[in-house]
Amino acid sequence: MSSSTQQIYTVSHLNRFARQVLESEIGIVWVRAEISNFVAASSGHWYFTLKDERAQVRAAMFKNANRRVSMRPREGDRVLVRASISLYEPRGDYQLIVEHMEPEGEGLLKQQFEQLKRKLLTEGLFDQSHKRPLPQPILKVGVITSPTGAAMHDILTVLKRRNPAIEVVLYPSQVQGEAAPMQLIRAIELANLRSEVDILIVGRGGGSLEDLWCFNDERLARCIYASRLPVISAVGHEVDVSIADFVADLRAPTPSAAAELVSQDKDELQHRVNQLAIRLRQRLTALMETKAYSQQLLESRLVRHHPQARLHQQAQQLDRLADTLTFFLQRHLSKTQERLQTLESRLMHYSPAQQLTGQTQQLHYLQQSLIRNMQQLLISKGQRLAANGHLLDTVSPLATLARGYSISLIGDKVIKTLGDIKQGDQLTTKLADGTIISEVKGLESKSH
Repeated sequence: MSSSTQQIYTVSHLNRFARQVLESEIGIVWVRAEISNFVAASSGHWYFTLKDERAQVRAAMFKNANRRVSMRPREGDRVLVRASISLYEPRGDYQLIVEHMEPEGEGLLKQQFEQLKRKLLTEGLFDQSHKRPLPQPILKVGVITSPTGAAMHDILTVLKRRNPAIEVVLYPSQVQGEAAPMQLIRAIELANLRSEVDILIVGRGGGSLEDLWCFNDERLARCIYASRLPVISAVGHEVDVSIADFVADLRAPTPSAAAELVSQDKDELQHRVNQLAIRLRQRLTALMETKAYSQQLLESRLVRHHPQARLHQQAQQLDRLADTLTFFLQRHLSKTQERLQTLESRLMHYSPAQQLTGQTQQLHYLQQSLIRNMQQLLISKGQRLAANGHLLDTVSPLATLARGYSISLIGDKVIKTLGDIKQGDQLTTKLADGTIISEVKGLESKSH
């Protein structure tokens, strides 16, 4: 293949491409190695080589990262570093940019610690819902530690000063070394089996990470979690943290602090006893006053309920009842008399003699009224008759006849026009004083 068909790099471009590939594809790594060729530059940066039996790699740690390292590396130190892979472009040297450094043994232990911590956290062994409060009161404390260690001495000293009444039961165990975890576990199980104490303190004094490592054992953590007795973890100094601290019901920064947690200061306890005594006296005084008042009430009730007093009360009540009875009898008698008078009045009103007298009077009144009405009716009828007679007389044919007029009839038919008669008809002519009977001889109209 010719060069014209391939991508051609310059050296600088190639080194830059290689650096980008290393940084993007590999990223952060942990490396365990031995330090050699260590140089601390005046700029504050460190330059050194990391090597093992078969290979080596250049490394750099800049001052903003190395100032957080508690140790200053020396030739031959074995360390554990966290670094990103890079490449120094001017020389094409592959190198590590170190971000964190710690001694090899301690670093591995910390890694194991973090792994176990994440595991147990995921399983819920650190949940606050599982934590139990300190029992009250605490009269007996179980201590799981070395009988010859400083922790036991510190706990006893604090308890003696604060509350000597608390009893201490020691469950001896190693607190360092490979056998320590199983001894601690057996001591916790024994304390739970005996169930003779109120709470357990598990711990020891300070030391290195390796010295305290037995308290990071997974088996011990699960045993503490399963304990029926509440457990206080008191491992090392205040800055030391163990897995036992996370899983226990309560963490104390030191064994002395654990002893303070389970005990009340005797001065505070005495003050509390004094306060309780004052409250007790106040309660007793109040109770005695209440009882005295109750006795007075009972005596008063006894006087009120004496037979003589009750007889007096009943005599008074009998008098009141007699007065009430007399009042109601009189009122009832008065109402009865009023009712009898009302009934007598009504009876007199409905008496036959009374009714007969009333009806006789009413009949006489009706007779008089009938006579008056008949008289008025006759007068009215007579007046009307006279008026009608006068009117009738006014329009009567007789009156007309009396004035010189006559009425001619053919039979019963009045003759009004010539057309009503004919020659030879017999006429009846009525006058005021008689009747003329005549025969029609001839007819003559007004036109002639």
